[in-house]
Amino acid sequence: MLRSVIDDALEITVVASFTRLGFELRRRLYSWSTPRDGALAGQTALVTGPTSGLGQATARELALLGARVILVGRSRERLERVRDGLVEVHGEDRFPIVVADMGSLASVRAAADLILATETRLDVLVDNAGAIYPERTMGPDGIEASLSTLVVGPFALLGLLLPLLRQTGGARVVAVTSGGMYAQPLDLDDLQLGSGEYTGSRAYARAKRAQVALVREWARRLGAGGPVVNAMHPGWADTPGLAESLPAFYGRMQPLLRTPAQGVDTIAWLAADPPTARSGGRLYLDRRPRPFDRLPATRLGRGDRRRLWSEVVALAGIPDPAPDPKGTRSPTG
Repeated sequence: MLRSVIDDALEITVVASFTRLGFELRRRLYSWSTPRDGALAGQTALVTGPTSGLGQATARELALLGARVILVGRSRERLERVRDGLVEVHGEDRFPIVVADMGSLASVRAAADLILATETRLDVLVDNAGAIYPERTMGPDGIEASLSTLVVGPFALLGLLLPLLRQTGGARVVAVTSGGMYAQPLDLDDLQLGSGEYTGSRAYARAKRAQVALVREWARRLGAGGPVVNAMHPGWADTPGLAESLPAFYGRMQPLLRTPAQGVDTIAWLAADPPTARSGGRLYLDRRPRPFDRLPATRLGRGDRRRLWSEVVALAGIPDPAPDPKGTRSPTG
């Protein structure tokens, strides 16, 4: 009880919670154990955006746990460098490359087709790829780029790979979000940010709010049969993406930023910890469920989440991968 009170008080501070201070305090407070060696041996994981920052750290952690790791990214050259580094460390090539741009639905479909044709199981899917666009940009499918890269493309990938995840049994999906989404409402009448002033950081945060709303819908619609779908946010980690997109913030906070390994600790834990893997529809920070909303104005009700789901299905151009089970309540209420 006392630990929970301390942790909740830390969470309210935001700055202390999201920096390495929060990570270190919680690690000691809860006496975390590391996932056992070989926890993912014989299993297959997929990581989008694995060529730098949190994605690269995730690929390394899952590889250390013994997983076969599918590396999905836009640049073959950068993917090959990551793969070669992993092969050098582990002495074996269990790191296939799939070139795909999450902002292009044709590219996502081609990637899904390749994975379905070459893989016999998929135990873990980590939705990590992301980008911040300084100006409003339209993707190749006529969808605003933040929404297409962070929401529509990942939704399509998960939907297309759902048969393989279901076939595997016990599969886990982890969506990597951002604490910035707490401060942003989502306008369902303007998902593509066509009106008002556009800023890249706001578009990114709103897309992440849509992402976590969809995580709740995935969990409700898939139910106990899985796969188990959760979101996590890594706190503030020292990554090239943060330095490039928010240089002023990075300069002020750099001494307190988490290492990439600290940022992805919860991803590895969600992927490898069997008791945790049984329940979905949650948002985690530092191995503990957190509220989806901090401000009433940002809250999306059940009806809003259903509407968002329908609109993203239409944008993705795929059959509804998990039709609404009428009358079923969300596992998180």
